[in-house]
Amino acid sequence: MGKISQGILGGFRGKVGNVIGGNWKGIDYMRVKPSSVANPKTEGQMDQRSRFNTVLSFLQPMKEVIKIGFKNYAVKMTEFNSAMSYHLKNALTGEYPDFTIDYNASLISRGTLLSALNGAAESTVANSVAFAWNNNSNGVDSFENDIPMVVAYNPSKNEASYLIAGTRADENLTLLLPERFSGDEVHCFIAFKAAAGSKVSNSTYLGAVTVA
Repeated sequence: MGKISQGILGGFRGKVGNVIGGNWKGIDYMRVKPSSVANPKTEGQMDQRSRFNTVLSFLQPMKEVIKIGFKNYAVKMTEFNSAMSYHLKNALTGEYPDFTIDYNASLISRGTLLSALNGAAESTVANSVAFAWNNNSNGVDSFENDIPMVVAYNPSKNEASYLIAGTRADENLTLLLPERFSGDEVHCFIAFKAAAGSKVSNSTYLGAVTVA
């Protein structure tokens, strides 16, 4: 039985018929309990699942960076769900069943700080990627002590390595990778987070690098 907690126009918790009520992050909601589906594998349903799973597979290995990078866009949803929504709308390409991530359109961070200037990534030392950029701090929307966030995503192993360290003024940062990444292609991203507070920059895709 459902219980109305704030009068007849308020939210309720529990079940009334096939309607379920609850509260999430202070938001009252109601949803209809789904009826049994005779064919849960229609073309439309499989298309949606494939889209969802493609994005989920890409973002899951870097979820700790996503928590920072999408914090300011997590309005009535989690940071991860915000990133999922963005990528489903903007960074998914192909047709069922061959969906892929458009890395150029992908963002691991989304915000108002200035992005990296002349960012680059290369791997000349075994099991590492060297990131470089120009210091474009101006004291208004970028600062010398902004902290770089770098990510190398390995699609063949569906794993990611990342590092959050240093400063924008350093102009370089080396990310160490697992030995099993040797010879694999990794997709590299860089973004910045403020030293204090929650401000971040949009990330920049630096291209694919073959790990030495």
